Amino acid sequence: MWRSLKLDLSARKAYWQEVAPEEVAFGGRYRTGRILLEQEAWRLDPLSPENPLVFAIGPLAGTGFSNANRTSVGTRSPLTLGIKEANGGGTFGYALGQMKLAHLVLQGASPDWVVLRLTREGQVFFEPAKDLLGLGNFEAAQRLFAAYGRKIAFALLGPVGEYLGLLSGIAFSDTDGRPSRLAARGGVGAVMGAKRVKTIVVEVPGKAEVWDKPKVAESVRRYAGLLREDPLVMQFYNAIGTMGMADFQNAFGGLPVRNFREGRLAPPEAFRMGGQYIAPLNRARGGKHTHACMPGCVIQCSNVIVDEKGEEVVSPLEYETIGLLGTNCGLTDPDALARLNRLANDLGIDTIETGATLALLMEKGEGPWGDYAFMEAKLKALYTPSEEARFLAQGTARVGEALGLKRVPVIKRQAISAYDPRVVEATGITMMTTAQGADHTAGNAPRLETRAMGVGEILEASYTAQVIAAANDSLGLCVFGGSVTNKQVAFITESVNAALGTALTPAFWRELGEGVLRLEHRFNHLAGFSHEDDRLPAFFYEEPVPPKGYTARFRPEDLAPLYERLHQGS
Repeated sequence: MWRSLKLDLSARKAYWQEVAPEEVAFGGRYRTGRILLEQEAWRLDPLSPENPLVFAIGPLAGTGFSNANRTSVGTRSPLTLGIKEANGGGTFGYALGQMKLAHLVLQGASPDWVVLRLTREGQVFFEPAKDLLGLGNFEAAQRLFAAYGRKIAFALLGPVGEYLGLLSGIAFSDTDGRPSRLAARGGVGAVMGAKRVKTIVVEVPGKAEVWDKPKVAESVRRYAGLLREDPLVMQFYNAIGTMGMADFQNAFGGLPVRNFREGRLAPPEAFRMGGQYIAPLNRARGGKHTHACMPGCVIQCSNVIVDEKGEEVVSPLEYETIGLLGTNCGLTDPDALARLNRLANDLGIDTIETGATLALLMEKGEGPWGDYAFMEAKLKALYTPSEEARFLAQGTARVGEALGLKRVPVIKRQAISAYDPRVVEATGITMMTTAQGADHTAGNAPRLETRAMGVGEILEASYTAQVIAAANDSLGLCVFGGSVTNKQVAFITESVNAALGTALTPAFWRELGEGVLRLEHRFNHLAGFSHEDDRLPAFFYEEPVPPKGYTARFRPEDLAPLYERLHQGS
């Protein structure tokens, strides 16, 4: 029997409720959006006790089904002021799936800082978190394991979230216990901090209960086989990981460089900030370049980066971090970036928003481009809630406004991801139109050369990518299996039916994806957003980006056909 759990933090009470299998199927990002809309969270101050914080998983979580254990975190964002869903991998969703806990809702605010602990038997404990306050995530994680044993998973708030910094995300434990898989974007950590929840600890039962065990076991084997036979999965994600996208975008001209002034950091043969350079160097040093962040994943696109002595620095180093905390700040040394990434993980912050914010300080002239010492000092300052830290932790839009800058790369107050919208146009349209703020994960088409395409084709590419991303997020599936998953809709639906005992048809996939988009756009409309909020910052329309010399072509008034589809039924 699947259940949901609502925790009234103010009264310290827990309320369990049975969840129908069909509702479990509409999980993850769909469930977070549905709950936020039903509770009219658009009316609420994002940092008020009334604003819900929702954790939701997909129907295959807890099983060995590869890359199906992501956790969606939903709330009204204190960064964008719109709807937000941020998701992450790791073991937390796996543990919830084995608990058959479809979604968890935090409401109210605890009188004191707490550890929320869920036992295998379904008991809920509100325990004092005093000894964890102010600690970086790595030390806090070690204390959790010392207190509760190794057979736990957790969602952990870093020190920036404690003082409600909008850079803060929520860190999930990975398969080795690192607090390094973040639901990072939109300030979701600040909402958890406003509720005075330091961490949620879940005991891992060790086995998953499904409707038809033989069929699910066969689905697990078949899906793993399909992934292992797929060239994109094995030759790109498994072999190099997401950092391979840095090589592509550098060559393509869509890489953010020095606050989006250029699209290429160096000639491809001299580029050292991508997988072609980093992967062989890391392997030669003894690092891992094939690593699973969640149980059962065969894609294993994660990595463990080591230094020249073979000692671990960070896991993982990913493309978005390379793009925003790296090249966008003028960094050219991957070892320096890895150390900064480690600090960011310890702080529990979004490397996209953080990198974009630091680049604005360099834009203002407060530090030279690529100055590691300057960047390190700014990150270390975030550990304690000083005036400087609180200022930086507001995020890119608010820092840019306070500094009086005109070149501030945000949409709906959220930093643009590592795809220059002048060059990677379909992804740029996604970042403009999604209710999530400037978020590439809402529908990415990073390799699409669009200048020879018609406008209708480009809009269709963005819309299709958004539907697919929303469906995957709702099923708890990592999008890096998409070259298989998105072609196997009937099989995925059969796998969900085997797990839940439902009778869904393949039409469920598109219904799920489109349903998410309409929920989210409805929420933002009610929150006061208009299509004018989708416009790119002016400099993208005015400044040609080298080496291609493109300026942005699309404005909200060009996107009417897309808006019509996004608002159907809302």
